[in-house]
Amino acid sequence: MPKEKNDSNKENIYDAIYDVVRSVPKGRVTSYGAVAAAIGAASGARVVGYAMNKSFGVKPKVPAHRVVNRNGLLTGKHHFSPPEKMEQLLQKEGIKVKDDKVVDFDALFWDPMTELAM
Repeated sequence: MPKEKNDSNKENIYDAIYDVVRSVPKGRVTSYGAVAAAIGAASGARVVGYAMNKSFGVKPKVPAHRVVNRNGLLTGKHHFSPPEKMEQLLQKEGIKVKDDKVVDFDALFWDPMTELAM
């Protein structure tokens, strides 16, 4: 069965999202909105969330744990198995998390628009 046009568009936008997220360095975090802005979908933070939810098993690997909400909250943790895994992966990279929020979020925030000179 051929793919519908919408499926192809979704794959293309997800690939663009995954490319940006793969660029986030270890020990840094970005936000759904920042990734959306970097691919030209300024109001597409929700689409970035959907893409992160679908990223498990994608090759090359997508470090979805490095994408948090605009306040540094681990809002996507429920899509990890177990949910504590997102925090564990961040902590393994030296990122402190307290009450499901990245400590020193502003200092650790990686802005793809600046870092990738978009």
